[in-house]
Amino acid sequence: MLHKWKQEFLYNFKSITYFLGINDTSLMVNPRIQHRPTICYRPIKPSDLETLERIHSDVFPIRYESEFFQSVVNGCDVVSWAAVDRSRPDGQSDELIGFVTARIILAKDSEIADLLRYDSSRVDQTLVYILTLGVVDAYRNLGIATALIREVIKYASSIPVCRAVYLHVISYNNPAIHLYTKMSFNCIRRLHGFYLINESWSQLLFVA
Repeated sequence: MLHKWKQEFLYNFKSITYFLGINDTSLMVNPRIQHRPTICYRPIKPSDLETLERIHSDVFPIRYESEFFQSVVNGCDVVSWAAVDRSRPDGQSDELIGFVTARIILAKDSEIADLLRYDSSRVDQTLVYILTLGVVDAYRNLGIATALIREVIKYASSIPVCRAVYLHVISYNNPAIHLYTKMSFNCIRRLHGFYLINESWSQLLFVA
């Protein structure tokens, strides 16, 4: 029997037209883009390294080590998806405009093990933890982040022993909080003082 979150996702997934590798010609056009984007999704690859590092630097207030990026582009214990705009001119049709990275972890070793209803004797049960998610500024509000999260949930739902998808978001990131709530993630815990970025900030833990 599928877990409830898997059943709900598979039901909702049947009603949308987005699938991995199929073009998504956006019905919304950002005025900062001078053409109608054709968004495609693919795995992140080694040639994405420089762009991936640059976008992370632009999007996040914290610095990620080079080992993290090497793990992403080489698929070492990290699964990832890239968004690209196939209609982008000037030879940029395969350049990253968005990404999501995630990792499979054992449920018993996770920080939410106490919140999950699972058989502790099943040591093989896992979770998918979303590490980073970002979209370049000019391509925001086109549904790209939503599509990337759906890819993660689709991937997690294909793993029989996966119990949930979860992530952290800094407490002042209201657009991200709205997105995750809209996608049926539940905020189950506030971690006070989790980040120190000029000042102390709380971290919210969301689970789907």
